[in-house]
Amino acid sequence: MTASPLRKLGSSDLEVFPLSLGGNVFGWTADESQSFAVLDAYAAAGGNFLDTADSYSAWVDGNSGGESETVIGKWVAARGNRDDVVIATKVSQHPDFPGLTATNIKAAADASLQRLGTDHIDLYYTHFDKTEVPVEEIIGALDELVKAGKVRAIGASNISAARLAESLAFSDREGLARYVALQPQYNLVSRDTYEGELQAVAAREGLAAVPYYALASGFLTGKYRPGATVDSPRAAAGAGKHLDTERGQKVLAALDDIAEAHTVPVATVALAWLASRPTVAAPIASARTAAQLPALLGLAELVLTEEEAARLAEASA
Repeated sequence: MTASPLRKLGSSDLEVFPLSLGGNVFGWTADESQSFAVLDAYAAAGGNFLDTADSYSAWVDGNSGGESETVIGKWVAARGNRDDVVIATKVSQHPDFPGLTATNIKAAADASLQRLGTDHIDLYYTHFDKTEVPVEEIIGALDELVKAGKVRAIGASNISAARLAESLAFSDREGLARYVALQPQYNLVSRDTYEGELQAVAAREGLAAVPYYALASGFLTGKYRPGATVDSPRAAAGAGKHLDTERGQKVLAALDDIAEAHTVPVATVALAWLASRPTVAAPIASARTAAQLPALLGLAELVLTEEEAARLAEASA
């Protein structure tokens, strides 16, 4: 496959592949060797945008958080390709570094840098907004990291439209680092989690959206069907619930038809639709094995017709 043209990430100088590779599985359902194989295949296809968080995967028995960053750090060191990849990670959810106080943000960043084996984070997100902390404190701490050269650009994940707008206004007023990216939950069966006020702020302020749950925990791969049994740690976590909804069934039917017309997997169509939406720079999707990657990478080459995009929008309304 030929590499797709990279996309500019908001107002930053970062240029990213239109599929961001989710690192949540590294050190969880993919061990180190499997993770390296996935990362190698992604990079070989022209991919350069890695998404992780300091808390991945603290929810697993025996893990303490930071496992994903550690795997990525080892891979980058082994391949000697730090300048070729854009690494995004997040702060606020690590068991040892909870919250968004200035002290915690800076300490967590140093811990992430150590695990990643690098002197800078390309894109640093606040993972979940903490409304008890003033935006002035959060932005002030992030700006210090940028000025110190530890962070190139900043973003926000799981934040309200009001707090996002307040943060941007403070950055502009004080001349401090400004969010360039937003990571919302957004996919064909979860549109109101982004569309509306939050998307309007992103569009108005020039932010790039990097949606997570782009495949609705696997539902939009098409593998969840009535009567089908899926061997996945996430199967019981809600991916199958969409089967019981009229919207879920309509979306699957539309995806099936369009995938057949283009001779591509269902997941490719779902991701291509998301990548074509206003403000979206690169959906996030993860793969446990290299064999799962082609269906994700295909979004870079699939161009939906206006009619196909409209049908998916209607089915998912």
